[in-house]
This record gives sequence, structure tokens and C-alpha cells, in this order.
Amino acid sequence: MNDLYLIYKNMTRKPLRLFLTCFAIFIAFLIFGAVTTLKSALDAGIDLAADNRLVVVNKINFTQPLPIAYAQKVAAVDGVENVTYANWFGGYYQEPRNQIVAMAVEPESWLQVYEREIVLSPERRAAWLGNRQGVIVGESLAQRLGWKIGDRVPVSSSIFSHKDGGHTWDFVVEGIFTGSDPQHDTNSMYLHFKYFMETQSFGGEWIGWITLTTADAAQNQRIADAIDDGFANSQAETDTSTEEAFSKAFIEQIGNIGLIIFGVVFMAFFTILILVGNTMALAVRERTGEIAVLKTLGFPAPRIFKMVLTESLLIALIGGLAGLGAAWLIIEGAKGTMAQFLPNLMLDSGIALQALLFMLLLGLITGLLPALNALRLNIVTAFNRG
Repeated sequence: MNDLYLIYKNMTRKPLRLFLTCFAIFIAFLIFGAVTTLKSALDAGIDLAADNRLVVVNKINFTQPLPIAYAQKVAAVDGVENVTYANWFGGYYQEPRNQIVAMAVEPESWLQVYEREIVLSPERRAAWLGNRQGVIVGESLAQRLGWKIGDRVPVSSSIFSHKDGGHTWDFVVEGIFTGSDPQHDTNSMYLHFKYFMETQSFGGEWIGWITLTTADAAQNQRIADAIDDGFANSQAETDTSTEEAFSKAFIEQIGNIGLIIFGVVFMAFFTILILVGNTMALAVRERTGEIAVLKTLGFPAPRIFKMVLTESLLIALIGGLAGLGAAWLIIEGAKGTMAQFLPNLMLDSGIALQALLFMLLLGLITGLLPALNALRLNIVTAFNRG
């Protein structure tokens, strides 16, 4: 008799119990797929941060500005390679709910510092540098808003006002950039800092933050200390950290995402582990007499062991793959809506492989003890129990 047929008959002996067990596993891997993808999207900026890139912000809070003169002083620090700066524009398109990640930057130095994140053709690069009213737009943002090269677009600011009145600036799309890595964020827009400074009604010569690259990442700490010591007791003291540390601190303002996700996934898996383990143990106990009959008919104990363990693995895979598939559908459906907040939202192959390993581990853990009990079952004892 075919072992798979016996496994199938044992699995479907009680359809309601099979459905509820698979549904519990389905929920566990739905949660795992969704929250792990969310964490991956939030951590994308941290994982892709350059190891020789430092960020200088106001020591009080990164929302407080710095004098623009600080950029030249930072550039003079030994070991600093390239320096650029930016100001948060607080942009939106047509309606305040259509938020845009828009920054006023110093174009040439910004392209040098972020050469991996902003990939432009030489023609588009020259066009942007030559037009102070021009902007470059990330591929994701351009697709979302339907912008094309040459379009004149009105972008408003929720923070600054135009010196001619109102809060809207007219820009020309001079380039659409991509990233050298698929996970690079292309959901942003960059405008000329000088044009922004000349047309705003307030703000003066202040910048939001400074970004720099070092000649040697091993010198990061020394350079960071030199910068902060240089501005000690000044009108705006600074706090310098690596781009990775800055991005991590920014994300952790909304809470320790890693700990929250670990707690949710751990509790879901622990609950499912107990539930499935108890179900499998009960199923084997119910079949004590049948296992004894199979052994009497000549079925080797290792064969019965493999059948019980395979049954547990199949149940874990059926529920787990269905849950992971549902998580993928949810993520794909949410991509468009969440693009401006989480541009890297993607259930990738790494997360899928991790989930598959957990499915196999779940099946092995919950099926191992019942399978061992079936392996050790004494025929005489089983018939007496029956």
C-alpha cells in the first residue's frame, strides 16, 4: 500500500480538525510574512547605508537647523572627502494628503555623495545642473504621480512660503533617477538649494543637516569627534554619527520595531507550536490500534516513524505556504498605497526562504515526539490498551 495514500487518509480522517490546524498555521505565517516584510522595508535604509558616510545634525534635535557656514568648516576637517547639505522642503502635490519627500540640496555635491542612490544619465545631470528651477525625481515617485521629463509641476510646501505669496513653487522635471540597487529609495524629489533660498519668504541661510563622506571608514569616529568638538559651545552644537546609526535612531523614534516584531512572531509561533503539537500527539494516540495492526502486518517501525513525521511536515507546509501566499497578496495590494511611506515594501526571496525554514522546523518539532511514540510502540501493549 502506498505510504502517501495512508498519510492522506490519516490527515483527512477528521476534516474539521485538519482545517482548524492548517488555519492556525496559516494565521501564524500570514503574520510572519507581513511583519517581517514591514521590518525589512523599514531597515532598508539602514542596510544600504554607506559605511563611510556621516550625518551632522543639531545636537538639540535633528529638526533644528544649522548655519550654512558649518558646511565649509566641516569640509576643512582632516579626513573629510565630500560634503553636501540639504533642507527639508515638506512638499505635497495638489493636495496636502499627497505628500512628497522633497529636499532642497546643493546639486553637484549631493550627486557626489549619493552617487549610488541617484543614477542619472550625463545628459539629464547636465540639464538639472543648468536649470535652477529644475528638479530630479525618483522613478517610483514619477510613476506614482505620472510625471515625465520636461513637465512643469506645481509643488507646495507645508512648512515654507514663497516670497511672491502662497506656498507653491513651479518646477521643471529635468531628470528621473534610479538607484544602483533595486532597494534604493526612488520615491523622492530634489530641488536647487540656492533657488529655494532665494524664493522662500523666511528661513535665511540655514540648513537642515550636513552629509559627508570620509576617505577611510576606519576614521569615522575620529572625524565625528573632531566635528562635534569644533562646534562645542557654539550657537548650534552638533551631533555627528554614521548614516547607519542616524537612520536607525530615526526609525526607533516610533519604537523598537525589531522587539515588537519579535514579540508578535514569537507569541504566534509559540501558540501554534503548542496547538499543532497537541493535535499531532492526539492523532497518533487515536491511531494506536491501527499502528499496532500495521506493525503486525510487517510495516517496519522506521517506516511508520517517517509516515507520522511526513504528515506533520505536510500540515505545516500546507498552512504555512497558504499564509505566506496571503501575506504576499496583502503586501502587493498595499504597495501602491504605502509607496510614499515605505517605498521598499517587498516580500522578497530571503523572507520566503526564512518562512519555509520555519515551516519545516515547525513540522519537525511538532511531529517528532508523536513519531517517536509510534516508533517505540509495543504491539502487545497497544492491543491491551485498545
